[in-house]
Formats: sequence, C-alpha cells, structure tokens
Amino acid sequence: MAVHSPRPDGLPARLGADDTLVMGVLNVTPDSFSDGGEHYRLADALAHGRHLIAQGADIVDVGGESTRPGAPRVDEEEELRRVLPVVEALAAEDAVVSVDTMRASVAAASVEAGALIVNDVSAGRADQDMGGEVARLRTRRGTPPVFIAMHWRGHSDVMNELTDYEDVARDGAVELEERLAALREDGVEERYLVVDPGLGFSKTGEQNWEVLGDWDALASHGLPILVGASRKRFVSALGVDRDAATAAISAYSAEHGAWAVRVHDVPATVAAVRVGDRLRRSVRR
Repeated sequence: MAVHSPRPDGLPARLGADDTLVMGVLNVTPDSFSDGGEHYRLADALAHGRHLIAQGADIVDVGGESTRPGAPRVDEEEELRRVLPVVEALAAEDAVVSVDTMRASVAAASVEAGALIVNDVSAGRADQDMGGEVARLRTRRGTPPVFIAMHWRGHSDVMNELTDYEDVARDGAVELEERLAALREDGVEERYLVVDPGLGFSKTGEQNWEVLGDWDALASHGLPILVGASRKRFVSALGVDRDAATAAISAYSAEHGAWAVRVHDVPATVAAVRVGDRLRRSVRR
C-alpha cells in the first residue's frame, strides 16, 4: 500500500493536512460531456462554484474548453471570456481556484486573476510556451502556480486513435516522465509539480483500469498524484450509477495515497476519500 503522495508547495496551509483533497469540476462550456451548458452563464458558473465549496470541495477547477472525445477547440479569446470572470470572482472569495487550460496565455491571465493552480491536460505539449510561462508566473501568494501535468498523446479529435501501448501504465509513466523532464528544463520547479495519469485520454476502457491497477507506475515520479475518473465512459460502462462508481474509485485512490481526486459529485467523494484516508492510515506496513 502506498503512503500519501507528497504535497505541492504554494497552496494555503488549510490544504496541507495528510488527507486526499477533493477538486470540484466547474465546466464553463456549452459542450462538456457531463454538464455542458449547465454553468455556461456567469451567474450559473459562480453559483455552482460556490455550491461545490459549500459541499466540501477543497479546490474548484474552472475550464473553458471541453476535452471530451471529438470536441472542437475554442479560440483563445472565447476561452478567456469564459474563464476569467469566474476565476477572478471565486478567488476574491478566498476559494482555491485551478484553471483547466492548454494555453499559456490563458494560464497567465488566470493566475493574474487569482488562480493558484494550472491544470494542463497536455502537460505543455499543446502549447510550447506553457512550461516557460508557468515558471515565470507568480500567484498572489508570491509563489509559482502549482502545475498539474497529465499524460496526453493528442487533442480530442485524434486521441481515440492513439491507444497502442505495450504496457499502458508503464508506457504512460515513461511518456509523462519525458514531459516532466521538459518542464523542469523550462524552469518549472519540482516542488510545484503534480502528475495525472490521464484516465480517458488516449486509453481504451480496459486500459484505464490497467492504469488504476498499477499504482506503482502512477507513483514512480515521486510527485503528488491527481486522479480524474469522474463520470468518464469507462466508469459509466460498468452499468451502475456513475457517481457512485466514481466515489468508489476516489476511495481506492485515497487509500493508495492520491493527493487529490477531480470530480463532479462532491458530497459522495468527500465521504469516499475520508474512508480511503482512514483505511490507509490503518494498514499495517
């Protein structure tokens, strides 16, 4: 059984306890796979962000571009229009805000608006300026933003064609390590890095389970781990309630030492990670 993964620097002390954090998803998009359009208007987005926090979310992850399979890209101006007012308003209320973006310009504007975390599903591959920009940025706390680097092989329109691996967990870990090396070379500091295995991205349903089943590969980077399984197709394919199934994966992730889980249904996840954390602390080593 894994011990809890390290904590990234740069976040408020209230997030420093040895518990798995809950990141609530706030999609400010008309076309996300689960909740597209529900929080597209600013008032709706802010209301939902506040609701996530009231339910127990430690972090609110604000995204203005859908990454569902087949989704078209939005232009930079539209992405900025969607996310910046939400980031700024929630950060002004002392929420810990993450921006879900593949663009260095959106990351920079969001950090200036108050975001403490940049969540890039491409780990800097989609925008060659991302690593250097993140290394240069400083949050309102005076520290670099935390940077979440996910395993990614290509954009939404092609990712389902990029699922060939010899060993999906180990190959994905090697590919992600290559991206981490590039980010470090760009100046991103190790203590602000978080890794995400990229469930649902360039992976078949069965491959997602193989990734989750090889926690040693997930932990091989020696960095905090974010797991994002919420409502994804491989979860829905079980034929049970997708939020209940997600909560089970969250409990498993917490038991194995994940730093955070990214979810839509916060209350069930809060309960799940508390169980997982408690089990992890009780296991004899």
